[in-house]
Amino acid sequence: MKRRSLIREEIRKLAAYVPGEQPKGERLLKLNTNENPYPPAPGVARAIRAEIGACLRLYPDPVSARFRERVGKALGFACDQVIAGNGSDDLLMMCLRAFAGEGDLVQFPWPSYSLYPVLAHIQSARVRRVPFGARYELRVDAFDPRAALTFVANPNAPSGTSVSAAFLRRLARRLKGVLVVDEAYADFARENALALARSEPNVLVSRSLSKSFSLAGMRLGFAMGSRDLVAALFKVKDSYNLDRLAQAAGEAAFADLAWHRRCTRRIVRTRERFRAALERRGWDVLPSEANFVFVRPPSGDAEGWFSALRKRGILVRWFSSEETRERLRITVGTDAEMRTVLRAVDAVAGGD
Repeated sequence: MKRRSLIREEIRKLAAYVPGEQPKGERLLKLNTNENPYPPAPGVARAIRAEIGACLRLYPDPVSARFRERVGKALGFACDQVIAGNGSDDLLMMCLRAFAGEGDLVQFPWPSYSLYPVLAHIQSARVRRVPFGARYELRVDAFDPRAALTFVANPNAPSGTSVSAAFLRRLARRLKGVLVVDEAYADFARENALALARSEPNVLVSRSLSKSFSLAGMRLGFAMGSRDLVAALFKVKDSYNLDRLAQAAGEAAFADLAWHRRCTRRIVRTRERFRAALERRGWDVLPSEANFVFVRPPSGDAEGWFSALRKRGILVRWFSSEETRERLRITVGTDAEMRTVLRAVDAVAGGD
């Protein structure tokens, strides 16, 4: 008798999410995963050390109450309108568990964050990709109003482009299901959807401390929205999804928002200088509202440029899909790091 597979057929067929390379042993200028080039606020390290010396033998607060209170106070939400997660990926998975069952429709613009279809398929949901236009523009009427769950990364990854808050409001009112605005990069942008999450009953905004708060190593995020939506997420979250060190780091990061604002402003200024410098060299640079740029070299041979830059010690990101293969995504580092990239670009272009 043929033995039944131990693995669900959907999982056997699933193409897993592929994270950006984390080099081991090589000395590379790492500009491939949108990490912040600056350290977190000084109080973060102090808070972590204090927590290590206090009570790691005890479980953490299962609902991260003090961290959520800090977030709510800073961003204008009541504590019960905020939920914390083990990075924003944890929050996205909670949204699938809470709002999209087997066979339900989950939609998102494409190309975008490649974890969305993976999470949807894990849940056995149906997936619909809403294609961007040539310059990553979107139309509200391109979205199916019947979808149980809609994700919109804003600013989008890998393009760095964004849609307006007015666009998102029109979209939210068109949809019968939940709209999740994934704002992992919103602190580098001119607009955000926080007001929408306060006013629209079907909108959640998710955020990460990995990018603008320099805490990618802690895995810490949060989501905000109506009490009903947030209460649903609490029902499906893992019991202790944030450890004591992450909660302490998050509290300390939000206690020093002046440091956070200074760092994000520096990155935005560097981004704009780097963008202009590449454009002077004939590269096509999409308008970015994030801490990276999505660029097409004059030849369109992004894969070749990826290899050439790596040989010169610079690691950027190249995506092989048909929609993205002519572009590179380059994280914005310090001014000195971006000057290093430009020197390498000039060397490659000059045949050195």
